[in-house]
Amino acid sequence: MLLAACVFTACDNSSKKQEAVLKAQQATIDSMKVAMEKKAIVDSMNTVMAQREKEEVREEKQATQTVYASQAAPAQKKSRWNHKAKGAVVGAGTGAVTGAIINKNRAEGALVGSLIGAGVGVGTGAIVDQQVKKKQKQQ
Repeated sequence: MLLAACVFTACDNSSKKQEAVLKAQQATIDSMKVAMEKKAIVDSMNTVMAQREKEEVREEKQATQTVYASQAAPAQKKSRWNHKAKGAVVGAGTGAVTGAIINKNRAEGALVGSLIGAGVGVGTGAIVDQQVKKKQKQQ
């Protein structure tokens, strides 16, 4: 009787240990998935920004090539986004995705995350704009 009780106790204890190990592994996998999703979002945003830059360069080249000899007007430069605006857009997008992932209430998390992200992005963009102006004055 004592032997049977020991066997049941040992079997029950090992299954709890296995369950705890599986939960820990699943938590690690989940955190890795979140990190990979964040990286994919940042990579896609970087790709979009790089494509925009290429399009602007291509448009500027086309504009300079289409100037007629009789109409020697300088090509108009396309107005670009300042760093504040870029920072706000990127920060809002990243914050919305991160907030939706973190918070159980997805809509609320996305809203709060986008607001916080936009604020941080504007602040960072303002710092970058200030540094760019400082460098231009020095040259």
